[in-house]
Amino acid sequence: METLYFDWLAASPEAASAASTIAIGAHLITERDGYIHHGIYAGAGQVIHYGGFDRSAKRRPVETIPLPGFASGKGFRVQVDPNAIYVGPEVVERARSRLGEDRYQFLTNNCEHFCSWCVSGVGRSEQVRRCLRNPWLGIRTLFMLARGQLHAMRGRVGRVRRYRQRIAGAGVLAE
Repeated sequence: METLYFDWLAASPEAASAASTIAIGAHLITERDGYIHHGIYAGAGQVIHYGGFDRSAKRRPVETIPLPGFASGKGFRVQVDPNAIYVGPEVVERARSRLGEDRYQFLTNNCEHFCSWCVSGVGRSEQVRRCLRNPWLGIRTLFMLARGQLHAMRGRVGRVRRYRQRIAGAGVLAE
C-alpha cells in the first residue's frame, strides 16, 4: 500500500481539505530533529499523541492537538501498519482511552509505542530498536533530543525574562 505524504505548512490554505482526506484512526508520523514523532488522527483536524518532550522541556501527557501543531510545519505522512488489528474509530477509541496518561518513557513508553499499541495492541518502537542496535545512531538521537530540550528551555527562560521586564516596567515588581 502506498504511503501518503502531506507537505504541510501550518498556515497552508489547503489544510482543511488535506485533513478531510485522512482516514479516522490513521497512524501519522512527522519528522523532528533527530527522531520521528507519531500520532493518531482523531478526525476534525485533531491528532492524539503522546506529548512527551516534543517541543517542550516539560513532559506532556497523551493529549489531543490540532493537526498543524502536530505537523509543526514539517509535513507528515500516514504510516501503514501491516500488523494492524484495529482500524478506524476503534483506533481512536483506544487512543482516547489513554488521554491524560502521563507515564512517558523514552525507551519503553514513547509516542511510537503509544501509536503501535493503538493499532496493533502491542507497544513497539522501531526507533528505539534501531538506536539500541546502532549505538552511534542512539548517541546522535540523544544529542538531538538534548539540543531540542535546551532550545525549549531557552525559549521558556526568554519568556520568563520578558514577562519580568514587563512587570518591572509597570512598577509592579520590586527588585
